[in-house]
Amino acid sequence: MSSSKTTFLPTFGRTNAPRRETLRRQMARERVATSELQPRLVLASGSPRRLTLLSQVGIEPNALRPASIDEQPKRGEMPRTLVNRLARAKAIAARDQIADDTDLADAYVLAADTIVAVGRRILGKPKVLEEAVASIELLSGRAHRVMTGVCLITPDDKLRTRIVETRVRFKRLSRDEFEAYIASREWRGKAGGYAIQGLAGCFVQKIVGSYTNVVGLPLTEVGALLTGEGFPIHFGWVDAAEVEADV
Repeated sequence: MSSSKTTFLPTFGRTNAPRRETLRRQMARERVATSELQPRLVLASGSPRRLTLLSQVGIEPNALRPASIDEQPKRGEMPRTLVNRLARAKAIAARDQIADDTDLADAYVLAADTIVAVGRRILGKPKVLEEAVASIELLSGRAHRVMTGVCLITPDDKLRTRIVETRVRFKRLSRDEFEAYIASREWRGKAGGYAIQGLAGCFVQKIVGSYTNVVGLPLTEVGALLTGEGFPIHFGWVDAAEVEADV
């Protein structure tokens, strides 16, 4: 794969929707008969970073439905396969949660999963000190890939996925930098043990591709997915300009 570009792969299909008749299916049929419905969006995540990124481009989800799934890689699973599988699983789980919710049954569902990989090795989210030490030692002085799988399920249950990849290179960390960063505990719960928008931002020597992808949600590709399926992400932009003018 070329290191000079961000890549994404579109996938089209239908989800494994519940077989029984749900409110979501009824409302999907009703949407065909009217164009006056205001589209709603459910984010299958509780990540404050993803919420901040969406709000940056004027998108405010109507609800959050974090999906509890097993995020462990399968034996021999490749990084791209993993992020695609997890994003799909999160979106489908969230879709099933709202299938009979009168307020959200016809909402778009957006899910994402981000991982860090060095070659075929997938770096998880460190929970203990030893895991953080191993991750940061591995990243020091070398390049790695950050991949995000994005999955969108439309109100009529059409499923679209993309994988976005960014290449990041860390400088070689000094012993003082390494020890201070580990002591900060900022690594907790973050893919690869770091957040580019945090303290570790000063370790980044080079980035090729989407910055927001490394933060946790590739905004260009997410915007393209939503607008391509009829969700008006630009709807509130004029209002935002008017509010700014009044300040």
